[in-house]
Amino acid sequence: MTGPRSSPPARRRLIPSARPGTAPGEPRLVGLLYVLPALAFFAVFGIWPFIQTVLISFTRWRGIGEQVPVGLDNYADVLRDDDLYMAFVRAIILILFYAILPMCIGLLLAALLSRVRIRGLGTYRVLLFLPQVIAAVVIAIAWRWIYSANGVLNETLDLIGLGALTRSWLGDFDLALPAIGLVGTWLNAGLAMIFFVAGVQRIPLDLYDAARVDGAGPWKEFRAVTLPGLRNEIVVVLTITVIFALRNFDLIWVTTRGGPGDATTTPSVLLYELGFEARRLGSASAIAVLLTMLILAVTILIVRIGERGDPEASR
Repeated sequence: MTGPRSSPPARRRLIPSARPGTAPGEPRLVGLLYVLPALAFFAVFGIWPFIQTVLISFTRWRGIGEQVPVGLDNYADVLRDDDLYMAFVRAIILILFYAILPMCIGLLLAALLSRVRIRGLGTYRVLLFLPQVIAAVVIAIAWRWIYSANGVLNETLDLIGLGALTRSWLGDFDLALPAIGLVGTWLNAGLAMIFFVAGVQRIPLDLYDAARVDGAGPWKEFRAVTLPGLRNEIVVVLTITVIFALRNFDLIWVTTRGGPGDATTTPSVLLYELGFEARRLGSASAIAVLLTMLILAVTILIVRIGERGDPEASR
């Protein structure tokens, strides 16, 4: 009889085991190498210019010559400026047109699509998203023509017998800002629709069937099924559109240049006027820093509110 057979030697492991508490797969250093090119690009063209802007905001500088340190004087000057206060008020008003109205339109269409299936939905998506791929300058020029005295809007009003309503829309002190806002509504409504229509398609149909079996009407079905299912999409859409409303410059500058008077002057327009026309780079940089802080605060607030209502995020 032969003795007990010895067990074969253990094979040498070619892949080192992951450290306890770490996810399996590539080492963390390799993952960092993947994002290094994008991180380097963002650092050079995003982080470093912002640091420079912060440093300039503490100086008095006309773009050339010596930078004279002035401490917090630039911030004190712009915070006491009534023009900046009104510019932020107008930016907040634009949030209604650029964010709230597009979100409501998108949610309405999403609610309709949850009850009715439409053929050729891909074609509609392309048409709705088309304004997002057109340069904002082109959109501004087109709408400036539409709003002009001899533009499509006034000609249409004349054609249907409402000539008494025609006016210079972008030259009216009371209507210029809402007119610009409606352009933003048209521009961002397609973006909101794309997000919400895609979100509705991932909501299980069983939830809608169960709600209808329980006798839920359209409003209750929307409130109990569609709205909670689109929570993440709502956070994304609000974040994108609110940032666009607060920092929007090209659309306003091409259409009205902040006019008539200062009726459409927003912080970004005021920043441009101070920095590139008045050559007050320190004050312009201070406004840029304040605007960045406001956008950051609003973004964090939107994300926090979205996470508070998400049961999965609180786990």
